[in-house]
Amino acid sequence: MRFLLEDEHRDLASSIDAMLAKSDLPAVIRAWNTGDLEPGRKVWSRLAETGVNALLISDDNGGMGAGAVEMVVAVETLGRYGVPGPVAETVAAVPVLLADAAVTEPLAALAEGALATLALPPEVPFAVDVEVAEHTYLVDGSTLSTGVGTDPRPSVDLARTLSVVQAGERLADVDASRAFDFGALATAAQLIGLAQTMLTLTSEYAKTRKQFGKEIGSFQAVKHHLADVAIAVEMARPLVHGAALTLDGQVPEPQFASRDVSAAKVAAGEAAYLASRVGLQVLGAIGYTQEHDLSLYLTKTRALLSAWGTPAVHRSRVLESISA
Repeated sequence: MRFLLEDEHRDLASSIDAMLAKSDLPAVIRAWNTGDLEPGRKVWSRLAETGVNALLISDDNGGMGAGAVEMVVAVETLGRYGVPGPVAETVAAVPVLLADAAVTEPLAALAEGALATLALPPEVPFAVDVEVAEHTYLVDGSTLSTGVGTDPRPSVDLARTLSVVQAGERLADVDASRAFDFGALATAAQLIGLAQTMLTLTSEYAKTRKQFGKEIGSFQAVKHHLADVAIAVEMARPLVHGAALTLDGQVPEPQFASRDVSAAKVAAGEAAYLASRVGLQVLGAIGYTQEHDLSLYLTKTRALLSAWGTPAVHRSRVLESISA
């Protein structure tokens, strides 16, 4: 099994990174926080041009026919910039769900850039960002239907809303387990990206902030904290890539895909949470304020920790797998 990315994966990440670097994402996120969605819609339109939305959609339906590895590479980059909107749903869960249900008609629109969201109770009880999604779905048991978002409520992440979804038109019977795994893995990839950005912001601050006439980054205690975050991120990332390989059937035992996804989600969440804690310890009170970019990633991390399955749910899935 190879955990090293190929040139094509690095090129994909580089192209997305180059586009997002020019988009002033902190300003986009702050606009989204206040209800101004237009800058974010423009970012998503440009992402669609790079093929991000079409990665998991087959060639026959206007997509790229790529796999989970390409998806996590792309979504980690989106996570590094904190791209607002239904990322895991649009890029991963909904395309897989519709393909598994043989509901192919909406896939072409998704490949061209339409956003989608999904409620999949009990682990995904609310649909995120219904107000910006052109397609909303609900899976109730084994029944897939279109959905109508109601009763919107805020999240700890200001660039994120949660809505109860009522069933609309019944579309098909479906086993949504694979879609859930893809949604959870995409969330794990976002968390890795967020952790990396918070580590970078914290490290840069430590190089410039002075106490007792020295940069605080020169203090051994601060170095150790930052090293702990770097290790956690580098230990979690291979689990995310490994789970992607399992979902793509590139390992000897693909039946353990759910276990590998859950392990990746737990590890990525812990790495991102540690990065957020260390960031606040190093920056102090300024890190809490909405004026500082760190707060944008802190709040998104907190929201994603429980999205697409809480840590307890994923730990239970790992335990069940190794205890069977």
